[in-house]
Amino acid sequence: MPELPDTVLYRDALERTIVGRVLTRIDLKSPFVVRTFEPDLFEAAGRRVQRVERLGKRLVWRLEGGLLLVLHLMIAGRLHQRKPGARPRAKTDLAAFHFAADTAPPPRETAGGIETTLAFTEASQKKRASIHVLAGDKELAAMDRGGLDVLTSGVDEFRARLTARNHTLKRALTDPRLFDGIGNAYSDEVLHAAGLSPIKWTSRLSEEEIARLHHACQETLSEWIERLRVECGERFPEKVTAFRPEMAVHGKYGQPCPACGSSVQRIRYADNETNYCPRCQTGGKLLADRSLSRLLRGDWPKTIDELEES
Repeated sequence: MPELPDTVLYRDALERTIVGRVLTRIDLKSPFVVRTFEPDLFEAAGRRVQRVERLGKRLVWRLEGGLLLVLHLMIAGRLHQRKPGARPRAKTDLAAFHFAADTAPPPRETAGGIETTLAFTEASQKKRASIHVLAGDKELAAMDRGGLDVLTSGVDEFRARLTARNHTLKRALTDPRLFDGIGNAYSDEVLHAAGLSPIKWTSRLSEEEIARLHHACQETLSEWIERLRVECGERFPEKVTAFRPEMAVHGKYGQPCPACGSSVQRIRYADNETNYCPRCQTGGKLLADRSLSRLLRGDWPKTIDELEES
């Protein structure tokens, strides 16, 4: 799922690409992607895009007349810039949005008046991506999960959110009701940067650990936003993924930790996986992977030293 840094990158690209343009036509290939009935999606056609915003992991297109299009990419949804006028024909295509040339300097060569086409795709059979068409800010406010923007928060505000409920750090950071836009991938990176265990309870954190975690959230997310901006440049982002070679631990199971060289470990649950460094984050202790620890029982190593010696 695109998380905060990737969603910011999409917002930046959409501001460059569609703000100020008229949405001339919508081609809908998968009606199921539209999760609202009123207003009708096609009422958006003919309206100019005034602004693009981020609401958690959602992208909000503000159109003339107060109409809002809210896109939630979920795990496998993506946006792509396509040849002007291209229709959604691929198996993964959900919809295509066609935009006219803006009114600023002479328009570039167009295809039937269409200058920019964006495709909304989803490479998954589960079809979780969605479009909501909203009449205004009151309806948008109802979709806000209320998560704190860690990039602009102070440490006191961060502490209050973090300790409002007693959760493990992994769950707290990924709860959209507590924090805004942090998901599975970047929570792994934040916790590694902070040197904290993903299963440590929020009620057991010291003041120093809370301050360290707050700093790690801001530094890690800001660093990745800038890294992705430099990588993408002025192009529309096409390599949106939760697995990047420069990451320290996420998706790096079995590979050496860049800080200490120990083997990165994992906790697997349902469709998710948490990655961590036992030497940097858990004092050398291995956290039990449910399926593997049940299989090995007494043979399951308790520390990274035991694992590396076996």
